[in-house]
Amino acid sequence: MRRSTIGLMLTLALVIFMVPLATTASAPAKVPRIGVLSSFSPPATSVPSPFVQGLRDLGYVEGQHIVLEYRYAEGNLDRLPDLAAELVRLPVDILHVIGFASALAAKQATTTIPIVFVGTPNPVALGLVASLARPGGNITGVTNDAGPGIFGKYLELFKEAVPTISRVAILDGTTRAPTNDVEVQARERGMQGRESAARVLGLTLRFFYVVRFEEITEGVFPAIKADTHAIDALYAGGPL
Repeated sequence: MRRSTIGLMLTLALVIFMVPLATTASAPAKVPRIGVLSSFSPPATSVPSPFVQGLRDLGYVEGQHIVLEYRYAEGNLDRLPDLAAELVRLPVDILHVIGFASALAAKQATTTIPIVFVGTPNPVALGLVASLARPGGNITGVTNDAGPGIFGKYLELFKEAVPTISRVAILDGTTRAPTNDVEVQARERGMQGRESAARVLGLTLRFFYVVRFEEITEGVFPAIKADTHAIDALYAGGPL
C-alpha cells in the first residue's frame, strides 16, 4: 500500500476511534458515518477502492462498523458546495475529500466536522491549513506537493549532484487537464511558486503536463530533444 494511503487510513482510523468515546456509557454505540466527497466520477468497477480496502484492513467494514455516504461532482465543480453542505446536514462524523476543489468546498461547509483530504497540492497556499507542521482548525490530510519549500530542496539536490545545471524540465503527471478557472489558477500558482524556488538557485524551469502515459514518449521526450536550449535535468512528479 502506498505511504500516502497508509497515512490517510491511520488518520481516519484515529478520528473514527474517537467518535464513540464522545458517547455516554448508557447511550447505544454509534456507528460512525463517513462522508466521501469527490470532484470526480464514481469508479467504473465494483472492486473496492484502496480507501475502502484500507479501512477493511484496519477492521472497519462498511455496513457493520461504519457507514459511507458518497457524493460525486462528476467533474462539475460547481456542484461541490451543495454536495458538501448536504453531507454536513446528514450529518457525517468525518469528511474524506478527494481533490483540492472538494477540500475547498468542505472547508467552506464546516468548521467543526473533521476533514481529511487527499489529492490536494500545496494545502498551505490553498488556504486549507495554516502550516504543514501545525495545520490547525479541522482539516488535515496527505499531499504529494508540499509547496515551493520542499520543491526547492529537490532542486538543491540537483545542484549538489550536478553543479553546472541551469535548465530543468518539470514532468508533472495529473489525472486530467484543468477544466475550470479554479483549477487553472491553482496550476498557475504552483508554477509561480516553483519558479521562485528555482530563481534562488539560478535555474530555469520548463513545464510539461501530461494526462496519459503515452504523452511522455509521444510528446514530452521529443519536445525536450528538439529544444534549442539543452535540458540538464528532469524532475517527475504527480500521480503518473
